[in-house]
Amino acid sequence: MFDNLSDKLDKALHTLRGHGQITEINVAETTKEVRRALLDADVNFRIAKEFTNKVKEKALGQNVLTALQPGQLMVKIVKDELTELMGGETEGINLSGTPSVILMSGLQGSGKTTFSGKLANFLKTKKTKKPLLVACDVYRPAAIDQLHVVGEQIGVEVYSDRDEKNPVKIAQAGIAKAKSEGYNVVIIDTAGRLAVDTEMMNEISEIHKAIQPQETLFVVDSMTGQDAVNTAKAFNDILNFDGVILTKLDGDTRGGAAISIKSVVDKPIKFIGTGEKMEAIDVFHPSRMAERILGMGDVISLVERAQEQFDEEEARKIQKKIAKNKFGFDDFLSQIQQIKKMGNIKDLMGMIPGAGKALKGLDIDDDAFKHIEAIIHSMTPDERSNPSKLNVSRKKRIAKGSGREVQEVNQLLKQFDQMSKMMKMMQGGGGKKMMQMMGNMKGMK
Repeated sequence: MFDNLSDKLDKALHTLRGHGQITEINVAETTKEVRRALLDADVNFRIAKEFTNKVKEKALGQNVLTALQPGQLMVKIVKDELTELMGGETEGINLSGTPSVILMSGLQGSGKTTFSGKLANFLKTKKTKKPLLVACDVYRPAAIDQLHVVGEQIGVEVYSDRDEKNPVKIAQAGIAKAKSEGYNVVIIDTAGRLAVDTEMMNEISEIHKAIQPQETLFVVDSMTGQDAVNTAKAFNDILNFDGVILTKLDGDTRGGAAISIKSVVDKPIKFIGTGEKMEAIDVFHPSRMAERILGMGDVISLVERAQEQFDEEEARKIQKKIAKNKFGFDDFLSQIQQIKKMGNIKDLMGMIPGAGKALKGLDIDDDAFKHIEAIIHSMTPDERSNPSKLNVSRKKRIAKGSGREVQEVNQLLKQFDQMSKMMKMMQGGGGKKMMQMMGNMKGMK
């Protein structure tokens, strides 16, 4: 996420780090490099220029030249200005109304239908809401099918009417169904086009006027850069939407849309999509995103994800097994599944301060534990519970069944034994150490 921008900003600020001699010329050169980095990230020229002018003004106004650690102060100024540029405060979603109606808008291919499902899953699991998805794309039958598939995947009902060709009537019927059947959130997925056109804008405007949603969200593909910002402006002029959804932030995005969209349309980014999985949705926090862009990580979000997946009852059971020396591979497999639910591995590692830079250029598999899982699944239930029974012939069978080498099976057994001993010694703090050990084991290929 924003790897190229992060790298260039790091280089731009590098000359002001440490205790070297700092001059007004240095600051001017640094801000010039910062502006160049933003332009390379497809940030609007006017916004990039205004941003660096503010940074330079604040830097000189806060006595960076005489500060004990001018580099750190400059980084803080850039971080604060980035935070402000991306919205400053975290904006929540409006869930007033009975039911709360959320209208999704955007171009075709922006990930609107998939994100409608992600949002429904987010509200269902984290806000304990009962959402209903409504399919209003009357032009692409595949879009209706896609929404039904997504709804089935997350356990959320989808309302559609393939015989009705008026999206306004479908939306109204969906809301009526929600009211009569106790759904408290309605998410309406509308049709998109390959480009902004009059017919499309008139249609979405008619739906908006007819249903008066509590929340109108514009979904945009962050990989389209400045085009995304221009499209957002066109939609906002017609809809006056409430917030922006940035999708595909896990891709090769330059970051221009995330940085400049708030400044152009004066509407907050409310959510971001960071992968294909239905759980790959995050509330957008400007301050945390600024820290990630500057390579500071995002420990708070990492902890929040861990807490969401932490099962206290399961943890107590595992603690008892550790105490009795009965911690087996089934328990280990369960811990792996919890880590995988937190998100893709590269995204998680990017939340650790300094890790993003260290991992630059490395291709981290989204399913980095698959080889370990394959080995464990090739074991019998008895072998998983009693790893000490694994003799040479059994190891060969497991290796063959998992498509791995015998030495990889031996490596896993050795690491598992070391981890088990460490967890037994540490007891209460074992969970944290286990995460670290598993992080080392994921590199086994």
